Amino acid sequence: MTTTSQPRTSLLRVAVPNKGSLAEASAEMLREAGYRQRSDSKELVLVDEANGVEFFYLRPRDIATYVGEGTLDCGLTGRDMLLDSGAQADEVMALGFGASRFRFAAPAGSGLSVDQLGGLRIATSYPGLVRAHLAATGVEARLIRLDGAVESAIRLGVADCIADVVDTGTTLRQAGLELFGEPILTSEAIAIRRSGAADPDGLATLLRRLQGVLVARTYVMMDYDVSAESLERATAVTPGFESPTVAPLAREGWFAVRAMVPRRTAQTIMDDLWEVGARAILVTDIAACRL
Repeated sequence: MTTTSQPRTSLLRVAVPNKGSLAEASAEMLREAGYRQRSDSKELVLVDEANGVEFFYLRPRDIATYVGEGTLDCGLTGRDMLLDSGAQADEVMALGFGASRFRFAAPAGSGLSVDQLGGLRIATSYPGLVRAHLAATGVEARLIRLDGAVESAIRLGVADCIADVVDTGTTLRQAGLELFGEPILTSEAIAIRRSGAADPDGLATLLRRLQGVLVARTYVMMDYDVSAESLERATAVTPGFESPTVAPLAREGWFAVRAMVPRRTAQTIMDDLWEVGARAILVTDIAACRL
């Protein structure tokens, strides 16, 4: 008797950034997770029928609102944009790209500190985020909302300091500004869903696939041969997740070992394995993973 899978009754509706620093990285991660993505940047909607998903390409700032209102099931956006929006949506997974810090900046040499912001004008594109931070620190200031080029606000006389996303800080230095105070927020790309809502069909699969991409990007597979007398020391260097895979070789007294290791320390691990007597050490990329 043969059985056939039942078709999905509805498609998972996913919001994806349509432009900006998060757009291409989000689309690439979804491709690595096995989902179709648009080839034309003018496409606003793409249906991936085979995977039961419908993608909507929206302004990154609007994604949390659509998800929070229940119009869409989930989305990929920045943590800063979620918190700034005030939407009824929750972060469910950090995605490992789009890292940035949110900082205060003032004219170089001003010596300004956060506790001196009371009564000053602060220009920002993230008033919700800054307002919440100031409330938590007990500071009352006037927020000037701008949509971009915040670093020009002081020179043009509309603000006394700014609060903005900082990558390298080069743009701020070129504008004659310097950072002060601790970071307001450390942000990155995240997956979000509506607060308090039941999980829609397909969400668990999407998150599991994205998690698999994160693991594949973070780890590599390492294979090597080692003698019986060095096996314990070698496997201590490569413990893997549950345990390394160990199999006897045709050469008596030798074993083949396979384990996942962190990508960023793979070269150091190879050095350590060589020192304990491992040979034929190979490193290969992981295309996909489920743990």
